[in-house]
Amino acid sequence: MSSRQHALRRAPRPLRGRVVAISGGARGLGLAMGQALAERGCRVALGDLDGDLAAAEASALAGPGPHHGGSLDVTSRESFAAFLDEAARALGPLDVLVNNAGIMPIGPFAEEDPAVSRRQVEINVLGVITGTQLALDRMLPRRTGHVVNIASAAGKVGLPHEATYCATKHAVVGLGDALWFELRGTGVDITTVCPNLADTELAAGMRTSRGMRLVRPREVAEVVVSCLERPRAEVTVPTWLGGLLKPQSIMPPRMRLAMARLFGTDRIAVGYDAGARAGYVERTSGEAGVAGRDPDVAARTS
Repeated sequence: MSSRQHALRRAPRPLRGRVVAISGGARGLGLAMGQALAERGCRVALGDLDGDLAAAEASALAGPGPHHGGSLDVTSRESFAAFLDEAARALGPLDVLVNNAGIMPIGPFAEEDPAVSRRQVEINVLGVITGTQLALDRMLPRRTGHVVNIASAAGKVGLPHEATYCATKHAVVGLGDALWFELRGTGVDITTVCPNLADTELAAGMRTSRGMRLVRPREVAEVVVSCLERPRAEVTVPTWLGGLLKPQSIMPPRMRLAMARLFGTDRIAVGYDAGARAGYVERTSGEAGVAGRDPDVAARTS
């Protein structure tokens, strides 16, 4: 029996009553995950730079609860630790952490403001590392827990005009791969989720690759639920996308270029509709605290 068949035949782990903390949880994918997990009976803590919005969304979650929402800046270890401590006081010991917060500037790499580049690393890489370490501090002594890191399909390939973002998401994929081996036998699981471009505000004005559609936030949420019930090291959304991404890792560059042109992945972040993205760029640039020299090169939360 293959490992996949074995995983499918295992009884799912019960989710009811488990305490789940989600970074970047007030909107988009984070909120969709919170809603899906609350419906399964989890006690959900939503953390976000907009703490008031996180608290309001947490109070509106379905399920038996209780739930919690609060302020979270993933670039600050103190803020992250305080959020997890508040969640534990409100809901109980941490069972699951979903590292979802992230930003994604788009635009030519040569024109990217160094402050924007640094901010991506601080949020997308160091924020995930910090959250994972703090979660392990709480999970390893209890020999139970699960960390889910939201990476991206961009963590498996390279995309023009998303160079730094791709680099940060490759780092998240590598972190998960290493920790999957390191945490074996500890009772703590780790999963890396790599979604395709999702149908949230972050996709405003963006192109989709040929033959692909925008992934619905609920699809990502249901995959996360599935991974908590039956742990897996890594999964793409949609799941069949992995069959396209894996072969590219061993293809020579010319063949990868041909694949990118065939599916249009070389154009996803090129020639986007700036007008359609204007509101989102303005909001997320303010949240990130930085803006590029070019208004088209600006941060967006994921």
